[in-house]
Amino acid sequence: MDRDRDWEWDPTLFAGTAAHYSVGRMAYPPALADALRDALSLDGTGRLLDVGCGPGSLTLLLAPLYAAAVGVDPDPDMLVEARRAAGSLPVQWRRLRAEELPADLGRFRTVVFAQSFHWMDQPLVAERVRAMLDADGAWVHVSATTHRGVGIDDATLPHPQPPWEHIDQLVQDYLGPVRRAGRGSLPHGTRGGEDDVMRAAGYRGPQRLVVPRGEVLERTTDDVVAAVLSLSSSAAHLFADRFDDFVHDLRLLLGAGPFSERARDVAVAIWRP
Repeated sequence: MDRDRDWEWDPTLFAGTAAHYSVGRMAYPPALADALRDALSLDGTGRLLDVGCGPGSLTLLLAPLYAAAVGVDPDPDMLVEARRAAGSLPVQWRRLRAEELPADLGRFRTVVFAQSFHWMDQPLVAERVRAMLDADGAWVHVSATTHRGVGIDDATLPHPQPPWEHIDQLVQDYLGPVRRAGRGSLPHGTRGGEDDVMRAAGYRGPQRLVVPRGEVLERTTDDVVAAVLSLSSSAAHLFADRFDDFVHDLRLLLGAGPFSERARDVAVAIWRP
């Protein structure tokens, strides 16, 4: 299989963002677990693998639907947060890049990627994961925006929405007009084309689901600051010695809060080997 020759792993992509996730990111809704349980006929058996699990946000939501769960991520700080959040839940955490799979992890009923596949060597990972799926297993791609809500005028909200356009402009004022990503940049945004990659790797599908949300969440100034610092495009290390100045200006921009946001729907694509 041809490889994506433009792809190169960058260990700084999410450096320093892990501690901000639990504060700044909106939790995945329980309805997502319900939708996957029904779509995949989950009955508490089989194994779950979450690739690029971050701090375990989705792993821990889905783990009760399986007999065992494994989360893998290359960032050690993410796994520290995942272990802390897991408490006594019997989830295995491994520091691994997706490209290092199968890594003797065995076979799985479900392998899930949530906001992570676009950071990987997609053809290689798709090929390797296909060999790790049970015969009736499924690859699940979860697409969600969890750091910010729906950006439309909504007079029914009890508080103002965070001024995301001004926040984005402040980030650009400090880091430049081209979106940053670790040691590189993303002038055209993150890669798409996942459907073509999956079909080329021999998968069938996808079955598409939308998990509607729409609930209104109240967010403090600290929540919004953490949301900004949880992003690869505005991770603390990108600001170098101007980080404190950036946070100071961001807090001045936000003021005292509070803010309201309406949560975004979650999109799911299910592929079969």
